[in-house]
Amino acid sequence: MSGSDQRQASGGSPAPRSVKVFGLLGLIPFLAPPLAAVFVPALAPAAGWILALYGALILSFLGGARFAFSIAAPRPRAALVSLSMLPTLVGFGLLLFLPRARSVQLVGLALALVAQGALDARISSPPPWYPRLRILLTLGAVLGLALGVWVLRA
Repeated sequence: MSGSDQRQASGGSPAPRSVKVFGLLGLIPFLAPPLAAVFVPALAPAAGWILALYGALILSFLGGARFAFSIAAPRPRAALVSLSMLPTLVGFGLLLFLPRARSVQLVGLALALVAQGALDARISSPPPWYPRLRILLTLGAVLGLALGVWVLRA
């Protein structure tokens, strides 16, 4: 099947190259801290904190994307604009957990990223390639957070 046949079969155009590249590069901070802690166990506490911070930042970033999609409508719905603020508040709230609850933070961030992705799939009007890219990036982020939980418990 040729590239254009695959695009038609998958229901849309591919993500722009720059968006895909930067999105994939954005997975490095999700995967590098737990992997570093596997090889240097003394790094585990710092790796957990870095992972939690980055997860909260990305969650907030996705809220900003939701905000952009919401206000792009001719008549932005107040409820959707309001919902776009929730990821930042959830991420911030999760960062307030004490370091001994780092695994709870990481699990909470993973769940929040999945919930944000599910919400975006239901109520957004993104470009056709966005949901597919979001699924890939969300899976990568959740993998990194899960690895973080595993490394912290090991």
